[in-house]
Amino acid sequence: MLDQTDLRILEELSKNSRITMKELGERVHLTGQAAASRVAKLEENGVIEGYTIKINQVKLGCFIHALINIYTKNISHQPYLSYIKTQEKYIIKNYKISGDSCYLLECKFPSNEILDQFLNDLNKHANYKLSIIINK
Repeated sequence: MLDQTDLRILEELSKNSRITMKELGERVHLTGQAAASRVAKLEENGVIEGYTIKINQVKLGCFIHALINIYTKNISHQPYLSYIKTQEKYIIKNYKISGDSCYLLECKFPSNEILDQFLNDLNKHANYKLSIIINK
């Protein structure tokens, strides 16, 4: 069971995972060594599974951020999943969901033309409903 200090450590690391253990300790009222020990224990127990970075897709040239609800055409989802594996450069996340659709695909595209081609090819494997994100 996590205590309040562990929760505060997780909160601070979620804001900035590159924080020094000394600074983390100061923010949660521990020594740097004690903070490092707590973080190591959270990692060992699987509470912290890894660290990541947040990427600005627009600065990478991907100006279109899309959410696509996927409706597979048959019971086997394999044709859709195989197609998605070939398109990883455009895919941020592929969520298997319950509800109206089978999957929710989060994608990024550098242009409308590439999005259109992606959708044309996708339609060979699944039906879809497209939403474009205007602002976060």
